[in-house]
Amino acid sequence: MNIWNSLSFQNSASPLMEQMIFFFDFSFLIMMLIMVFVIYIMFNMIMNKYINRYLLENQTLELIWTILPMMILLFMVFPSLRILYLMDEMKNPCMTFKVIGHQWFWSYEYSDFLNIEYDSYMILNNFRLLEVDNSFIVPYNLKIRLLVSSFDVLHSWTVPSLGVKVDAVPGRLNQLNFILNRVGLFFGQCSEICGINHSFMPIMIESIMFNDFVIWLKNN
Repeated sequence: MNIWNSLSFQNSASPLMEQMIFFFDFSFLIMMLIMVFVIYIMFNMIMNKYINRYLLENQTLELIWTILPMMILLFMVFPSLRILYLMDEMKNPCMTFKVIGHQWFWSYEYSDFLNIEYDSYMILNNFRLLEVDNSFIVPYNLKIRLLVSSFDVLHSWTVPSLGVKVDAVPGRLNQLNFILNRVGLFFGQCSEICGINHSFMPIMIESIMFNDFVIWLKNN
């Protein structure tokens, strides 16, 4: 989760978020290089005392400033399309869970396992506006498909460390997938302004080993 001195993203807890962070660093580096180059050209033009008043055209220069931006965009579009494909890929999920948004709490359904259902309400504990009484228990290192819907108004199920954000729309099922690459607690919040208590419906995912997950299922 974020702390006061954080200047970047949260530590990734899924391969998808790792790829998104890599792509952000890559695109940010390109933008920094472009900005430095433009500032250098502007400074050079301001300080230069020699001005060619008779320069009307330069075919080589026009060719360069047309092709170079196109090449830069190509370097950025292919990684971006790859990440978009990975976000939407739903091939052979190991487990399917369902999340339903309410005003103002979340409900989780384990329909693959004897119809286990429970509600998740915010509690006042160590982490303000982040902890809940019943966390979302998910096995570690398995491909998870999540079906998200809403009971009343628009909500948005968002966990930054997993790189997932999907709207919960009444009467519609949206889906997403993720793989947790480490055990631990991961926090998120509703990212849609859903009403007066919008900030009081946090998300807390607890990633555990598969054997512990089986034991938890047997006890519920």
